[in-house]
Amino acid sequence: MSIRTLSVLVTLLVGTCTFAQAQQTKPMSIEVFPFELEDKSAGAGIIPPDEYDRRYLSESAQVAKDMLSQSGRFTVIDVPARDTQAAAPHGLRNCAGCEGPIAKEHGASLALLGVVTRVNRTEHTMFIRILDAETGKHVSEGFSDLRMGANYAWPRSVKWLMKNRILR
Repeated sequence: MSIRTLSVLVTLLVGTCTFAQAQQTKPMSIEVFPFELEDKSAGAGIIPPDEYDRRYLSESAQVAKDMLSQSGRFTVIDVPARDTQAAAPHGLRNCAGCEGPIAKEHGASLALLGVVTRVNRTEHTMFIRILDAETGKHVSEGFSDLRMGANYAWPRSVKWLMKNRILR
């Protein structure tokens, strides 16, 4: 057998294995929890979160869900919003990974938590982490550093993080 024939056979075999492996890979189930606001601004004790904050937090979670679904690598588990106050009275961000077991209860293999930290009314940072629901280990995470823009910019920060840190 010539080197050229052997090379062609190896290429076909590797290509076939890669194709078969790609077909066997199933999307992983993931629960995207409502994004949380951690307000560190000077006005935090004076101005409570308002309808716009809630709207943009909700839009941020939806952007994450859409991008995960569109990647083809994840199936987003839609769970009706429930009160996580009992499991995490100070927010999921402060419960040492309790979102993993909650996602597991809902049948998801992964849990995504997003946290917007308001620095002031026109600057924020964002953190997104994905945990393995079974083990609680970090699968992926990203931090946006300082971003300009009030609450209307939060969904854009999610898009940037998902594209450049989480889904790459």
